[in-house]
Amino acid sequence: MRFKDDIERDLARLADGTLTGERAREVEARVAESAELRAMLDEQRRAIGALRALDDRTPAALRARIEAARRGRGPVLRARRLGVVGALAAGMAAVAIALVAILPGAGGPSLSQAAALTVKPPAAPAPTHAFDGALSLSVDGVPYPFWQESLGWKAVGMRVDKIDGRRATTVFYEKRGQRVGYTIVSGDPVSVAGKAQSIVREGVRFRSVSIAGRTVVTWERKHHSCVLSGSGISRQELLGLASWHDQGKLPYSAPDEA
Repeated sequence: MRFKDDIERDLARLADGTLTGERAREVEARVAESAELRAMLDEQRRAIGALRALDDRTPAALRARIEAARRGRGPVLRARRLGVVGALAAGMAAVAIALVAILPGAGGPSLSQAAALTVKPPAAPAPTHAFDGALSLSVDGVPYPFWQESLGWKAVGMRVDKIDGRRATTVFYEKRGQRVGYTIVSGDPVSVAGKAQSIVREGVRFRSVSIAGRTVVTWERKHHSCVLSGSGISRQELLGLASWHDQGKLPYSAPDEA
């Protein structure tokens, strides 16, 4: 048990940069040799990203509770029956839920709220390949793309949430250890606060911003907001994924054509 306590603490410190010197090098070497430790470190980094997205109006006590959970001092990570990796995932979910709860809706879901869903853990198996460039999952006739064959991104899980009463469905994809989340939100477009970069491709307007160190791209498909987010992935790569429609085989229309 002491080993698990130590490794959780060290991974938390490695993720936020407070673990230095020889001990940091030792932990980095162990992480390089263990897929389990790499997964744990990745969850810690996702938690930090969500924590940094909390705005200045977040109560200090809530910030402290979230940080304590991330570092393994709170009740979430003390639930050993979940297992080490499962407990870290639960802690990450708690952070993301807190983030969604405190971000402003402003008449509808915000891009920050939708992007927060992409750092939650999957809650169900990934949909399977259905036809051409589509998976077997769609939202009101808007299917998720099948990227594995053409682009190397494999669907690995999904989840369904609600934000401001709207259904938000997220599919997660992975490639070479990187993960992106693709969320489709029902109803009117999500609101984008602040200055966003904008580009139009084949009649579709894409807007991109950086939120808590993650690149986020949003656009519309058949009057549904789509949100694609990933860490350590360039804006151009995300735009390439977002605008991919399998040479017209994937149902994908500009808002004024839907």
